[in-house]
Amino acid sequence: MSDPASPSKYGGILSHMSDANALLELLSSLNAPQSASANLTSLNSKTIGGASGLCRLLDVEPDRGIDGCSVAARIRLMGSNVLPSAPRKNWWQLFFDTFDDETVQILAVAAVVSLAVGIYDDPATGYVEGCAILVAILVVSVVTACNDYQKESQFRMLSVASEASVMAGAVRDGAAVEVSVEELVVGDVVTVEAGARIPCDGVLLSCDGLEVDESALTGEPEDVAKDLEMDPFVLSGCVAAAGMGTLVVTAVGARSQWGKIKSKLDKEQEQTPLQEKLDAMANAIGNVGIAAAVATFIAMMGIKIFVNPDHLQHIGVFNHALDAFIIGVTIVVVAVPEGLPLAVTIALAFSTKKMLADQNLIRHLHACETMGNATNICSDKTGTLTENRMTVLRATFATLSHDGTPDRSVASAPTPNLAARARETILRCIACCSTARIAQCDHSENIHDNKIIGNKTEGAMLLVAAGSWGSNDDYEARRERCSFGKAGGSRLFPFSSRRKRMTVLVAEGEGKKKSWTLYLKGAAEVVVDDCTSYLKPDGSTAKMTPAKREEFHKIIQSYASQALRCVALCHRDEVQNALNKDLQKATAADVESLEQNLCLDAIVGIADPLRSDVVGAVATCQEAGIIVRMVTGDNLETAKAIAKEAGILTEDGICMVGEDFRKLTPAKLDNILPKLQVLARSSPEDKHLLVQRLNGGLIPANQKEWEELHPGRNFKNSKDLLLPGYKEEWLASHKVGEVVGVTGDGTNDGPALKAADVGMSMGISGTDVAKNASDIIILDDNFSSIVKAVLWGRSVYDNIRRFLQFQLTVNVVALTITFLSALVGYKPPLNAVMMLWVNLIMDTMGALALGTEPPTDDLLYRRPYKRDSTLISRPMWRNILCQSLYQLGLLIFLLIKGPEIFECVDGSVEHFTIIFNAFVFCQIFNEFNAREIGDVFDPFRNLITSPMFTAVIFFTVLAQYVIVEYGGDFTQTEELSTEEWVATIILGAGSIPVGFFMRLIPVSEDPECFAGVPHAKQGTCGRQSFVDKLKHMVVPVACAAVLFYYADDGVPGFD
Repeated sequence: MSDPASPSKYGGILSHMSDANALLELLSSLNAPQSASANLTSLNSKTIGGASGLCRLLDVEPDRGIDGCSVAARIRLMGSNVLPSAPRKNWWQLFFDTFDDETVQILAVAAVVSLAVGIYDDPATGYVEGCAILVAILVVSVVTACNDYQKESQFRMLSVASEASVMAGAVRDGAAVEVSVEELVVGDVVTVEAGARIPCDGVLLSCDGLEVDESALTGEPEDVAKDLEMDPFVLSGCVAAAGMGTLVVTAVGARSQWGKIKSKLDKEQEQTPLQEKLDAMANAIGNVGIAAAVATFIAMMGIKIFVNPDHLQHIGVFNHALDAFIIGVTIVVVAVPEGLPLAVTIALAFSTKKMLADQNLIRHLHACETMGNATNICSDKTGTLTENRMTVLRATFATLSHDGTPDRSVASAPTPNLAARARETILRCIACCSTARIAQCDHSENIHDNKIIGNKTEGAMLLVAAGSWGSNDDYEARRERCSFGKAGGSRLFPFSSRRKRMTVLVAEGEGKKKSWTLYLKGAAEVVVDDCTSYLKPDGSTAKMTPAKREEFHKIIQSYASQALRCVALCHRDEVQNALNKDLQKATAADVESLEQNLCLDAIVGIADPLRSDVVGAVATCQEAGIIVRMVTGDNLETAKAIAKEAGILTEDGICMVGEDFRKLTPAKLDNILPKLQVLARSSPEDKHLLVQRLNGGLIPANQKEWEELHPGRNFKNSKDLLLPGYKEEWLASHKVGEVVGVTGDGTNDGPALKAADVGMSMGISGTDVAKNASDIIILDDNFSSIVKAVLWGRSVYDNIRRFLQFQLTVNVVALTITFLSALVGYKPPLNAVMMLWVNLIMDTMGALALGTEPPTDDLLYRRPYKRDSTLISRPMWRNILCQSLYQLGLLIFLLIKGPEIFECVDGSVEHFTIIFNAFVFCQIFNEFNAREIGDVFDPFRNLITSPMFTAVIFFTVLAQYVIVEYGGDFTQTEELSTEEWVATIILGAGSIPVGFFMRLIPVSEDPECFAGVPHAKQGTCGRQSFVDKLKHMVVPVACAAVLFYYADDGVPGFD
């Protein structure tokens, strides 16, 4: 490459693919894994010429970014930032995987043996039964493979949506823009701050205190400090742990370090707690099925050997043993409820897709079901309960009061009598003590219509500076003059939730005349106490007297009582004289020592309106038995005002600040927890302690863990005094932990999000660290979206229970009738092919029909279930037993009296076809019953909103007709007459009136299975008057009457 650093070589941009390939090869020399020194040598070589030469190579100006028109060309020549997907199994692989099941293998072997014996005994038709079983196995395998393939496709779609939802700040055409990380290209100038995931590989152009967690790539737990001289390389997939930096992108997508690793990953979806619980239940049911199969085999062989009735005399012992074995294995196939995990999978896949439309992006599947039984929600205030639309509504600038209105903020007009010198001091603090930017809106003259990129609180103050108050101050130029993150430039120390402040050290002048000014913004009531002077309207300073400090505190309290966030702006001149150290090398601890003797410049009150739907959403949660708590870093008075407005804080509710909270003993905290509704001025550690105490998660399990958490403290003397307590003590005072949902947006919220049962990060304001620690990302940062998550979680839980109620009924009836018929000497009325069809109805079809029922608002009018509550409730057992007794009674009646009633030969194909048809229609109509698991009787409600249920019923009826009418020797069925069809349908429809009468039996759920807080509206879920139940009987009775009428008169042409 000749003169590679010449812009003309690659300008325009990279018009030739050969040039692009050469540049990509050169860029790859900067990106060798675990080779920082070699990468640095390559960067500083004559070929590249350092960071500045790299920018020329990439045709980018560090301050202006790339030309927006070049994005398409950069993607075409150097790739997009879409990460490669892990390899997935194709449909055929999933199909062959279905044959790994041992029972299917045994059944297939038995079918082959049956086929061979049948052909040997009767070459003309002996192949039918063996082939029929093999075809049935094939159908089940195809359906299972299709379900698995669709499930995998849905999860991948959600993963793509998750990646696309992540945004990054970049500079293009000289303006700050926010783009999806997938839209970043080689050459983009990207800004990263603490908590952000690095979206691409790149080389730093500037940084200040940047530390990167590279454990995702290297496995090393220590954060790596970055600097421009020795280690300016940052890699995708890593997380900025501290500080900030600006980088130029050198590799994207599959060419990045994370892309190379991700393309080789193949992560299986984890089992959810509900799936694990159902797997255990499936194993227990399967064991019962095996016992029933063995008993049936023994009974059939005993009847043959010791009784040998007429209908068995022409069958040899070996052939009968083979038939008995096939029936036994088929019973196992039917009994093993593989549909239970399938139902969970379908319900979760269905709900996660729907929840995405409701602004809930599910990262971990367990969150979907767990959220339904949440008993506590610990919510942030800003952006979750409020709109995160910050406006400076009231302010005190250099002791001068300046009040705005919601329609006309402080930014709209200058403060009278404020000298230019005083305003300049405040403008410098606003511009420098901030990393936010304003993205100009071309379609509006209202400054508040501009989009804020970054922290919204900082953005609100930037709008003041950029508005009429600041005479359209150029904050970008001020920052540029400060040279943050560049060699010899100013220093920036980002906001710390522990210290409640952000600080910058601004360098002015050169050499010996170089001076440093500290600018600080932070929580007003905390920062004011660190001030020893204040700014006067003329720009001079005056000593802070106790009376003046009290006056400022009253201003803060006044703002806070109006639900305004109070932020103080301060400065301190000549701080280089206060620290015996080069401030260019100052650490965070050094800066903390300088944050005293400050001058108070301004106090601003920032309004953040409550979201319009929050009051209703909070009330809905409370009606659902969920305690809503506000955990915020804001002032206590501000938090109380917002909490009252939102309906969170009640008359007997307790409000507390973090400083007092963390001093409580575990026992004292347990006493106030039921009433604790607001925790203000809290740190992320306070939120973590609260969650630990509520759910018992991550509490020290023994003395060693306790001492690691509290170094230097004596376990014996202090174990009952310090939060969060210890496991033995917690178990003694809590029978079962609460199910806790926590919202968080900051980097330091990670531990609390991990400790929660369901961690919910904010999609808009949340850092990447918070998102990666969470289970659900709330895409619109809206509390009402959390309520939707609760609703869908309860729907998933109930859909699984609906399916369970349906499947257990089929299991009980199919196993019992097969065993009883064998016991009394009858040939089992349901042959292997019939039972495999019933298995298909019960498992795959039932899971599709009942696992996709949409939620109803009634679900929010009941308390959540406890962690250890059983899946099958008392009303469900009642429903299962009543339906099973009806169906068993019907089948036994048809087995004994069927030949007489329908004038057919006892034990003939026609006789067993009638039994089979009646049994299948019992399941079809009972599927309508299974849509309700409580006392409500409304089997045909909202069928329009359940298209999958309707489609499954239609397909089942159609398939049953084809099997009966055209199955012949293949399925061992015989065509039925019109009267027989109508009669068996009516007998099957008897499940509907049974569903009506069984719900009149007074059985209620065990009150001990519920958690949460009782509410007046609870209990309305599942209530229905006798008259309402009776009304819903009209439709099935009318339909039965019509069928009976036509059956009696005959339907011309039907036969």
